Amino acid sequence: MNVDQLKGKTIGAAVSGGLDSCTMTQWLVNNGVNVVCFSADLAQPDEKDINDVRDRMLASGAEEAIIVDAKDELAKAGIKLIQTQSKYEGGYWNTTGIARHITVQAILPELRKRQINILSHGSTGRGNDQVRFQLASNMLDPNIQIYAPWRDQKFLDQFGGRKEMISFCQQNNLPITATHEQPYSTDANLLGLTHEAGRLESLKTPADFITPGMGCHPKNAPDQVEHFTIAFKEGIPTEINSNKVTPLTAIEQANRIGGRNAVGIGTHVVENRFVGIKSRGVYESPGMELIGKCYEYLLQLILDRRARRVFDQASTQIAEQVYEGYWFAPVTQSLLESIKPFTKLASGQITVSLYKGNITFYSATESPHSLYSEETASMEAIGDFNHIDSEGFLAILGVGARALSVEGQTRVNTKKNA
Repeated sequence: MNVDQLKGKTIGAAVSGGLDSCTMTQWLVNNGVNVVCFSADLAQPDEKDINDVRDRMLASGAEEAIIVDAKDELAKAGIKLIQTQSKYEGGYWNTTGIARHITVQAILPELRKRQINILSHGSTGRGNDQVRFQLASNMLDPNIQIYAPWRDQKFLDQFGGRKEMISFCQQNNLPITATHEQPYSTDANLLGLTHEAGRLESLKTPADFITPGMGCHPKNAPDQVEHFTIAFKEGIPTEINSNKVTPLTAIEQANRIGGRNAVGIGTHVVENRFVGIKSRGVYESPGMELIGKCYEYLLQLILDRRARRVFDQASTQIAEQVYEGYWFAPVTQSLLESIKPFTKLASGQITVSLYKGNITFYSATESPHSLYSEETASMEAIGDFNHIDSEGFLAILGVGARALSVEGQTRVNTKKNA
């Protein structure tokens, strides 16, 4: 689909109000397309007033600009990521990835109300977001068509990148905040900030080059320990520091507390994009990292080794599914269902110490399903574990170990003259 095929039609555009959104909207209008913009309120920390997004899009030529509230849904999805410990390639909490799914889910009903069946987005042709927008839309409404300017040759001929886009917006007096001097781009929502491009594309640029938007760098954090206590009931945060919370307020409070202690600020990841290239991102996710670490301490109490193995496999798969745009796919939903028995057991209170970006275990209490027993684990002469019982245990294990040696399956030769 190209812009010439859209002339005279009304399309919906998923927009954030940033450089790409303003450029795309004005360019489409200039090419005879009627644009209705849709933005999700995701509690973006870089927006003082979400209604400013509406104003910017109207100033960029949109016929209408609609804001839909998706804060609670994003918070609930964030808690699911914490329950599954779904960090992509070990470091990235999938904050932007899950937000794209929630955004699509929130705006599609608004498109249907207006009988719009074409959805546009400003994601580039070399990134992950184009996949997420497309697959989420296709899965939730197969009748929706997707138009992506960054895959339209006419758009590409005019805009090679941020430089040309900024110049276009300045020439058209569009209300953008991006400048030619801006050293990188940022994507923001309740769960975290994603910094990439510009100076960050060079691996000679350190992670602490970014200006934190959700906290501070460790060197600027307080010189004193702060304790953080969170209570979970069946995997859901219910209290923080003895105050009742919802998923939304839990993440908001954890963002503030974690952020001021430099938790989850400036996480550097060189990751494998779904399209097959590597990219470098610097991430901020103080609340996700803080609650996520506390949840991991709780999981250590309730999962036996076989449960741990299954959980870790599901966690890795779910992280990839979210990253690659398959949150709504049946396989993802089945994986989420598979860990529900573990989530039901995840009740308890965890306290950690926070100091200059570090999270240190402090205490765990009130966990009714904990498998840990001080008496059983003790090296002292207490409890109900009899050391002599291990004699039979080791005798059985030794049968197989000896067989490996007798049949020449062990490669290490201990003979002196070997």
